[in-house]
Amino acid sequence: MIATPPLVLVFGANDPSGGAGLAADILTLASLGCHPLPVVTALTVQDTTGVQEFQPVEPDWLQDQARYILEDMQIDAIKVGMVGSIENLAVIAEIAADYPDIPLVFEPVLNSGHDEPSGEELINAMRELLMPHTLIITPNSIEARRLASDDPDEQEELALDAAASRLLDCGCEYVLITGTHENTPKVNNTLFSRAGRTRSDSWDRLPGSYHGAGCTLASAIAGALASGAELPVAVRDAQEYTWQALSRAFRPGMGQFIPDRLFWARTGEEEEAAKPETPAA
Repeated sequence: MIATPPLVLVFGANDPSGGAGLAADILTLASLGCHPLPVVTALTVQDTTGVQEFQPVEPDWLQDQARYILEDMQIDAIKVGMVGSIENLAVIAEIAADYPDIPLVFEPVLNSGHDEPSGEELINAMRELLMPHTLIITPNSIEARRLASDDPDEQEELALDAAASRLLDCGCEYVLITGTHENTPKVNNTLFSRAGRTRSDSWDRLPGSYHGAGCTLASAIAGALASGAELPVAVRDAQEYTWQALSRAFRPGMGQFIPDRLFWARTGEEEEAAKPETPAA
């Protein structure tokens, strides 16, 4: 009998451009040898320039999608992206509480240019309902500060170590803060645990604007965990995969670049020319 690949349950919105959301999750997980199980939280009308329309699914539909799969299959990891609504977040948190042994990777989506609630009510729900069931949360520096503080003035000055400490106090076990939005020569990503800084990685800063980089990183972490990697190793491997995908990104439309999550499958002179130097650890 053929062995079943690692199974990853993914909560996210459908992005017709294939740049972010479930399409990004599916491509990333499949590229890493996992079998993705997509649960739709919302439908969007968008392209590479932005989101035009947004419609969350009904919480009952969300719950049934996930629970039928969970009762049928042995899931190895869960990845949560855009939740669609506070009601949907509550459903996801309840499911996570019922399956505490499945590692959960949470990519907090706070600013996507649509009508999803992104104010204090949603942030408080993330802190109180979902983060206590989260193994690792993967905000960028702006998201980390916003999740850690309700005061806009404090957010601007809040050190990332302090922001990570507050997020850990919400109940998650690890916080990976990415430095793409920081004014630094290289992108510095830092993994925090209750013991403090667990690891730091530095990557060459790539030019351009990318659609779905955060989805790619979080899904790659979930895929590595599902395949049996320990958390720090999963974080390092996922960063490597994401950087490689970003370094080979393409621009199919008039907006952002899309990471090439199947970069390893490309051949020829163009791929040889695109090979980057290995980033510093």
